[in-house]
Amino acid sequence: MESHKDSEEDIRRARDLLRDAIESLSEGFALYDDDRRLVMCNQRYKEMNAAVADMLEPGLDWEILMRETARRGVYSDAIGREDAWIQDRLQTTHDYVEEYELTHTDGSCYLVSTHPTKLGGFVVTRTDVTERKKAEFAEREGDLLVRTVLDASSAIVIMARTGDGQILYRSPAALTLFGNTKSAKEHYENTDERADFITQMLADGQVDNYRLNVVAKGIVFPASISARFAEYRGEEVIVTSVTDLTEEVKSQELVKQVLEACPVPIQMTNAETGQLLFTSLETTIDTGQAQSYRSYFTDPEARPRFLKALREKGWLNDFRTEFVDQKKRVFQGSVAARLITFNGEEVIVSSTRDLTDELALQEELANQRDMLFQNEKMSALGELLAGVAHELNNPLSIVVGHSLMLREETNDADTLRRIDKISNAAERSAKIVKTFLAMARQQPTRMEPVNIYTVLATAIDVAGFGQQQDGVEIVSRLPEDLPDILADADQITQVVINLIINAGQAISTSGIGDRVEVTSSTDTLGEFIEIIIADNGPGIPENIRARIFEPFFTTKNVGDGTGIGLAFCHRIIHSHGGSIRLDPQTGQGSRFSIRLPRAKDADETRSEETIHSDTTAARKVLVVDDEADVAEFVAEVLVNEGFGVTIANSGQEAITCLKHRKYDIVLSDLNMPEIDGRGLYNALAKEFPYLVERCAFITGDTMGKASQALLKELDRPFLEKPVSPDELRKLVFGILGDVKEDS
Repeated sequence: MESHKDSEEDIRRARDLLRDAIESLSEGFALYDDDRRLVMCNQRYKEMNAAVADMLEPGLDWEILMRETARRGVYSDAIGREDAWIQDRLQTTHDYVEEYELTHTDGSCYLVSTHPTKLGGFVVTRTDVTERKKAEFAEREGDLLVRTVLDASSAIVIMARTGDGQILYRSPAALTLFGNTKSAKEHYENTDERADFITQMLADGQVDNYRLNVVAKGIVFPASISARFAEYRGEEVIVTSVTDLTEEVKSQELVKQVLEACPVPIQMTNAETGQLLFTSLETTIDTGQAQSYRSYFTDPEARPRFLKALREKGWLNDFRTEFVDQKKRVFQGSVAARLITFNGEEVIVSSTRDLTDELALQEELANQRDMLFQNEKMSALGELLAGVAHELNNPLSIVVGHSLMLREETNDADTLRRIDKISNAAERSAKIVKTFLAMARQQPTRMEPVNIYTVLATAIDVAGFGQQQDGVEIVSRLPEDLPDILADADQITQVVINLIINAGQAISTSGIGDRVEVTSSTDTLGEFIEIIIADNGPGIPENIRARIFEPFFTTKNVGDGTGIGLAFCHRIIHSHGGSIRLDPQTGQGSRFSIRLPRAKDADETRSEETIHSDTTAARKVLVVDDEADVAEFVAEVLVNEGFGVTIANSGQEAITCLKHRKYDIVLSDLNMPEIDGRGLYNALAKEFPYLVERCAFITGDTMGKASQALLKELDRPFLEKPVSPDELRKLVFGILGDVKEDS
C-alpha cells in the first residue's frame, strides 16, 4: 500500500515537472490524445489563441475547436470558406507538419507545427513570428520602393556580390549599357583592376570617383565609379554607380589641345604642393619641363609671398620676381594668375612672362633719354665755348711767340728740348680750341687714317710733364703694329690727355696711389681698337659714377675744375663712332675703356668695289612686296647699283613673272595676302629650285613667333624694315658672293 502511494507521488511530481517545463516554453504548446481531445496546453498557447481561450480546457474536441475558430473569424484565410478550411485542417491533423504559417485577422502571425505521438495523439506548437513578418514586409516594401525609384531613374546602378561579382540587381540604364551580363567582373577591361578596386574599397569602406576603363558590349570607354558596401539578404554586396566619362574626356582633350596650342605660356599648379598639373607647349619651350612650380623661384620666400597675395585677392596680374628655368637661366618674370577649384583642390592657373627683352628695351630707352639729355647739355655748352675759345687764342699766341723767341736766344740742348715741348703743346692747344669751335658750330671733324700708337705716345708725352712733378708714374704698353683708326688725331689725343691728367690729379689730391697705366689692343674680331686708361688711385664713388659724363658736373673745388673735360671726351668719342665707359670698380682705382673703329684698308675698299662692279653686271632681281612704295624704294637702290629690277605686288604676280623670265635674286616680303612668303618659297622649291639659295626676305614682323619660326626653318637671309640702302646692298652682294655661278 505504501509502495503504491509512493508510485502515485512520483507520477504526480513528474507531471508537475513536465507542466512546469511546458509553461516555461516561449512557444505555445498543446497535447491532444488519440481521440483528438485536448490533454493539456500552456498559458502561451492560450495567449496565441486569445479568441478561443475560454474553450481551451482539457477534453476539448479538436473538431469543435476548429469550427469555433472559423465561426469566430480567427483566421483570415478561413473567412468566406469556413467549411473547406475546417475540412483541410481536420484531414491534416495527424500528419507531420512543420512551420505551417497561420495569419490571424488581428494581424498576428504564427508558425504552427504538428507532431504525431506514439499513442495516436499529436502535439501542436506555435511560434509567434508577427514582428519578423512585419520586418520582412517593411523590407519588401523598402526594396520595392528602391527598385521602383531606380527602375524609373536614368542612373547606371549595379548591385553585385563582393566575392564572385554575381549581379543581383541592375537598373534599366545599366541593362541598356552593359546588357544582361552575369558578373560585374565582365565590366572591367583588366581583371586586375577589379582586385585593385575591391582592395581600395576594403581599405576606405567606400570609393568615390574611381576612374578606370570599363567594357560595355565589347566597347571600352572611360568611366567614373562610386561604390558602397551593403548587406542584402544576409550577403555582403557592393552597390555601384557608373558615370560614362566619354564626352567629358573629349571635352577635356579639346581644352587640352587648345591650351597646348595657345601661344601664351600657361601652367596649372596645385596651390598647396606646387605640383605642376599642366603646362602648355609654349611654357615647355620657354622654360623647360619641371615637376614643381616651386623650382622656378630663385628666392624660396618668393612663392609664399605670391601665394599669399593671390589668396587675398583671388587674382594677380603683374607679380614680379626672379625666376630660373630648367636650363639654369635666371631671368626677371611677371606672373598673371587666377585661383580656381579643380577636382576639389585649390589650383592656380597662371602665365609667366619673361621680362628680359622688355627690361633691356627699357634700359635702352633710358640710355637714349640720358644721351638726349647729354646732347642738350652739350648744345648749351657749345654756345658758351664759342665765346670762351675765341678769348683763349690771345694767350695761346703769346705762349707760342715767346717759345719761338726763347729757341733763338739759347743753345742749351736740354732747354731747347723743353722749349720744343712747350711749343708743340701750345700749338696743339690752339688746335683744340679750333676743335671746340667746330663742335660748337656742329661742323664735322677732319677724319683721316691715324696711327693710334703715335697718338697715344704723344698724349702720354704731353701729359707726363706735370705728372712727373707730382710723383705720378705713367706706364704704357702700346703695340706698334696696331691698325690705323679713322679719326681726328688732335681730338683723340686731347681725350687721352684729359683722362691721364684727371687720374693724376685724383692721386695727388687724395694721396692714394702712384701710377697711371695706358694700354691698347684690338678686339677679338679685329674691328675695333680698345684703349684702357687705368690708375691705382682712390677711384670714383658709387653715388656719382652715373653722372661723371654730365657737362658742368665736377667734384673738384671751385677754381680747380669746370666739369667740361669728361663731357667733351664723351662727345668726341661718340662723334667718331666709338664708345667710352667707366668700367665697374673691382678693386682700387678707376678704369676708363675707349673703343674706336679701325680704318678700312684702301686695298680692301677697292677690292669690294671691284666685286660689286663685277657682280652687278646683267643681274636681274625680282622684288615682291604688296606695299608699292617699299618695292619702288628697293628697286631704286638696286637700279642705282646696276641691277635689272622687276616689281611684283603679290605672290601670284611674282610666280607669273618667274614663269616668263629668269631672275638671279628674289627679294620677298614675308606677310602678304593670299600667297605669302612661305607660299612663294614653296613655289620656288617646287618650280624654280635654283632660286632657293638666291632668295631673301624683307619683313616688318620679326617679333612674331610664327615669323621667327618660319625664318628659322627656311634659314634664309632677311632684313627688318625700315631698310637702309647700305643694308640692302650688303644683303644682295652677300647672296651673289655665296652662290655658285650657273653652269
